[in-house]
Order: sequence, then C-alpha cells, then structure tokens
Amino acid sequence: MIRLFVAALFLLLTGGAASAQAPTQAPAPEAKPAPEAKPTPGDGYTIHVTAAHLIDGKVRGPFHHYCKVVSPDPFIQCLLYETNDPNAKLVGIEYIVAKTMTRNTEVVPKSIWKKVWHDHAAEIATGNVKVLDLPPDKAKEVADTVAKTDGIIFSLWPEGAKLPTGKVSMGQMVGHAAHSK
Repeated sequence: MIRLFVAALFLLLTGGAASAQAPTQAPAPEAKPAPEAKPTPGDGYTIHVTAAHLIDGKVRGPFHHYCKVVSPDPFIQCLLYETNDPNAKLVGIEYIVAKTMTRNTEVVPKSIWKKVWHDHAAEIATGNVKVLDLPPDKAKEVADTVAKTDGIIFSLWPEGAKLPTGKVSMGQMVGHAAHSK
C-alpha cells in the first residue's frame, strides 16, 4: 500500500500522472479558455533594491530586496535574497513603514526603535542603497518615498548555514548605532 502511495505521489510530482491521463483527442472547438489567474499575495514584488545589512555584528550583502507597496501610508514589504538568481533562497524580510507610525512612541517605544528600526533617509544618504531596474527619475521617486520611512529587517538564514536554523536575527542598516536609551 505504501509503495502504491509513493508511486502515485512520484507521478503527481513529476507530471507523469498528468501525461498519463492526457486526452488522446484535441479538445472540442467550443472549449472555454482557461480562467484568468486571480491575484495572490506573492504578486507585485517589482521594486528591486540592493543594500548591505549589519547582521549579528557583521556586514553582509548587498541583499536583493524585491518590494511591493501594500498601502500608500507608505507601508512596503520586501523579500530579501542573497542574489537575483530566479532560484535564490529567501533569507530575510524587511518592512518599510511611514515615520509617522514608527516614531509614534505609543506604537514603537523609543528604546525599541533604536534597537530594531533604522531611518531610511540616513541609509539612502550613505549611498549604500541602489534602486535597480528603473529609469533614473523613477528610481529617485522610489528613494524619495522610502526616505520618509523607517525599516525593520528580519534575517531568517544564518550566514553559511545549509538550512535555516530557526534563529531570527534583527538586521540593521550599515552604520546604525543601537543604543538602549
């Protein structure tokens, strides 16, 4: 029974079951076209930025950030990869949030902000952030919008590890000085 299950699973994963069940005749001319794909949360990560991060006391990167605007406040989320290879591993996440929210001490206490958040205006001013795949005027628009935000980075994949370990490190912009006060 287990062998039958494993064989069926293998066929499904390799597409063998689909080809084994493929119709032998062409579909009827009145067949309806396939429905349009519905949008997914994975759609829209089209803003491509690179920046190095300070993680566990070491400068790493630059990381390729693929970002999308979730709301115009702005609230932007980015998927972070070590390379721009189509099969690159997802190694982190960055949330980019309007300073009006992150600098509100009722939402983010000042001591917490200094430990885990960073100012994008300061990071952009370092020259370490590169907006890619856009004409210069559009890249400047992105940078100007992001300069009004703060970022928080969750590093999910320890440097040199073959697999994630479950340890999440808080990344920082290069040059950020964290203070407990």
